[in-house]
Amino acid sequence: MISYSKQASSSTQWAVGFKKSLPVAMGYLPAGIAFGVLAQVAGVPIWATIMLSIVLYAGAAQYACLPMLSAGLPIGSVATNIAAINLRHVFYGVPLLNHLPTHKLAKTYCLFALTDETFSVMTSLPAESRQALMLPISLFNQSWWVLATAIGVMIGSTLNDLVPHLDFALVCLFAILAYEQLQTIKRYFPIGIAIIALVLAALFTSQWLLLVAIAICMLLILGRAFMVKDKPMGGSHGQ
Repeated sequence: MISYSKQASSSTQWAVGFKKSLPVAMGYLPAGIAFGVLAQVAGVPIWATIMLSIVLYAGAAQYACLPMLSAGLPIGSVATNIAAINLRHVFYGVPLLNHLPTHKLAKTYCLFALTDETFSVMTSLPAESRQALMLPISLFNQSWWVLATAIGVMIGSTLNDLVPHLDFALVCLFAILAYEQLQTIKRYFPIGIAIIALVLAALFTSQWLLLVAIAICMLLILGRAFMVKDKPMGGSHGQ
């Protein structure tokens, strides 16, 4: 078995990183192509569409900003909504802080590129492999997304006429990744939280469903963290 720590060569790390990114590519290609097509339908310039995948690189936020850009909303409103959607990434960074690359530039990029899919792949790897593979996996994953966006831009709005509701591709990608991670880690709490948050959010709003559901998820995660932290103390007082 190969160790991906300091003993592993750089070429080995990048080869393994490429291999680990292929399952993400299978989801990113249709979802990224769909984003490129929908951006053309929304009237977003080609250069701006590509830049969104390079500079923003957040699938759900990119999909969400298309109607806002099309409607001509102020940049402040767009930025606020995107920041709220991407707030969940704070929770992604915490478990992987000790596995970030040591080089400052690589560390900064990996924090920027820590998407749902990259987090899913990284947390399914052995802990000793994560630091060496984080940069290759992150870079390959974004490359797949940018490539798919470019393909979607070249296809244009033709595909949207043939296949309606292309934005559902991203939902399918999240569902597949959630199932694969569940099979690997066997942890049911995140799935339960997501379902509860969605049901509760749907009772209050439909227009801000995603934002409210994310907020509820955060509260439930924090609540569980406090419960787990206090549980040993509770056991000691129960004598």
